Amino acid sequence: MVKLIKSGAYYLEGKIVKEAHAFMTSEKKEKAVNGTIARSILRAHGTEQDGTLKLKFDELTSHDITYVGIIQTAKASGLEKFPVPYTLTNCHNSLCAVGGTINEDDHLFGLSAAKKYGGNYVPAHLAVIHQYMRECAAGCGKMILGSDSHTRYGALGTLAVGEGGGEIVKQLLGQTYDVARPEIVAVYLKGKLRKGVGPQDVALALIGATFKSGFLKNKILEFIGPGIASLSMDYRIGIDVMTTETTCLSSVWETDEKTHEYLRAHGREGDYKKLTAAQPAYYDGAVTIDLSRVEPMIALPFHPSNVYTLKDFLSRPEELLRKVEEQGAKIKGGEFNLVDKIKDGKVYVDQAVIAGCAGGGYENICEAAEILRDKNIGADAFTLSVYPASQPVYKCLAEGGYLSMLAEQGAIVKTAFCGPCFGAGDVPANNCLSIRHTTRNFENREGSKPADGQLAAVALMDARSIAATAANGGVLTSALGFDYAKRFKKYKFDGKIYANRVYHGALAPDSSAQLVYGPNIADWPEQIALGKHLLMKVASVLTDPVTTTDELIPSGETSSYRSNPEKLSQFALSRKDPEYVARAKAVREEERIRRESGSLPASVTAGLKDFTPAEGTVYGSVVVSNKPGDGSAREQAASCQRVLGGVANICKEYATKRYLSNLINWGIVPFLCAKPDFKTGDYLYVADLAGAIKGGETRVVAKVISKGKTRDVVLELPVLTKEEKEILLSGCLINYNRVGR
Repeated sequence: MVKLIKSGAYYLEGKIVKEAHAFMTSEKKEKAVNGTIARSILRAHGTEQDGTLKLKFDELTSHDITYVGIIQTAKASGLEKFPVPYTLTNCHNSLCAVGGTINEDDHLFGLSAAKKYGGNYVPAHLAVIHQYMRECAAGCGKMILGSDSHTRYGALGTLAVGEGGGEIVKQLLGQTYDVARPEIVAVYLKGKLRKGVGPQDVALALIGATFKSGFLKNKILEFIGPGIASLSMDYRIGIDVMTTETTCLSSVWETDEKTHEYLRAHGREGDYKKLTAAQPAYYDGAVTIDLSRVEPMIALPFHPSNVYTLKDFLSRPEELLRKVEEQGAKIKGGEFNLVDKIKDGKVYVDQAVIAGCAGGGYENICEAAEILRDKNIGADAFTLSVYPASQPVYKCLAEGGYLSMLAEQGAIVKTAFCGPCFGAGDVPANNCLSIRHTTRNFENREGSKPADGQLAAVALMDARSIAATAANGGVLTSALGFDYAKRFKKYKFDGKIYANRVYHGALAPDSSAQLVYGPNIADWPEQIALGKHLLMKVASVLTDPVTTTDELIPSGETSSYRSNPEKLSQFALSRKDPEYVARAKAVREEERIRRESGSLPASVTAGLKDFTPAEGTVYGSVVVSNKPGDGSAREQAASCQRVLGGVANICKEYATKRYLSNLINWGIVPFLCAKPDFKTGDYLYVADLAGAIKGGETRVVAKVISKGKTRDVVLELPVLTKEEKEILLSGCLINYNRVGR
């Protein structure tokens, strides 16, 4: 089904050939290296200096739990107008259900910012962020940067990148996105999917084969091969958006007449051009997927990489659910039951959801409705919710009769909303199992609160097998071989929906317009510069193999507070280490005393015993973990630590470039340590860290003071660009732009 080539490979005569078997001269290889689609797009969008690409994007996009903080940061850094088209969507806090008026206050702020600085504004319930950008912005050969990790428009020939808000701010200020030249991996598709197998099945097969090894981490995926022609645009989009879960940097596909037709249907024929990899083209690795062998898949809780074929899972459900139960019990801190979902050899699920940028596409919903034709989901506890990804998709489903079909079948059809993807909608009951065609199933992401004794679980599946399960009354069922007519009415896009409702103000700023502030919208607190020496106190030690951004700062109801840095920071690590905030605040208070009095308080010097930090030392807290930052691009995973007085992270490796960038942009030093053997309450001191950063050092020696005993440990620093060094030394991106430019 999926095969990996971890060495170099060529696209040659329509096939993937290992480099060792290609017999290419050095001159031909050099030409082939530049023969990929991705390389041509990157070259057109920036320059390369010493292996680092410095890129500028064609368009930017953010949603309503990121754009307030981004605009506040840019404003504090000197923003006068948006220099490129910037689209603000409202698909995360659109329910306005938590925190009183604060969600809608954010929306009014967003509209006022679009008017003042010259941007586009998409009102709530009109479209989820990525569907809107596909329909109205993505085009062949373009680059788009978004403050959401699933910013992926590769199926439309666009290299799109999801990053934290700091990188959006840099683009708004005319600065560049700096990244080490990424490796490019071919994803070679061949064969044709069988009926009942959908795009999520292909995506989960890819994620399952690559995530745990880190094979695709921070690389660009380039989809090529004869299998592309057999896939509709909705299928391509559904596969493409899930590439984020491989931890790749971006993705792009060869384009063809189907791409052309999609753009023509959306009134943007001029955005089409044929993109084809040269033959030969050289890739740093390759993944081959035989579509004809892909089966319905399931990603069990609590990660999209926990992948099995549905057939395999149903052959041994008790064994595999026991493993999930064990992990759930650790998360909950008490009993967690899933094996009780097995009755008479069948697995019963409690809830199903088809939603968002991955599941809410037209064809997914049409095919689900056809599978449910002349059937119903039953009148028991099982529920099915369907969220079309945009109002144009909703309208076409209505005109085709699919919404009435779904209503008759017992499904609840809702408006465009990302809530089920991050825990702000359709939160399952305690000990329940939900199957979803959405993007992620991290622990607690569906809205559970383990500290309150609540835990549910989400498994990812394709809409087709979800519909087959619904047709079977909640009994987990594969759509492969399911008897249904795979035919539906052609999609027709109605652009009037957006023309009549979206505020189109890109590149037309009105400097006289006033920003509209609500009472929860607060400025970023002041952050101090790094200082010459650094003293750190360990405020939390996370022992999980991977720590997601959802665990660093929970999603769900906390999203409502993301316009208020201090309020939001109170939730930091709350589901992994509830005592972290109090510890970090204590360190922050001790640092305040040091700044005001000129010396460290007795509470610190007592812990340091006989050691005395040199003059010019800055003091703050540090979080220690193994591999932090998997998942969302949300910068708050880093900024909340900074607001609480955090000055550094120490880990074995960073899960994504996104999280590393967030740390740097918020002035948090990203240390690496082969064996981060530290305990909460330990102190670490690095002499002349500022000099090491300025000089480009990648290794420093830290003195560890633990219970009165001292030892030395080597900490490493990633290779930093000139700008990244200056941002760290300044204390954060805001300071860098205020003082350094």
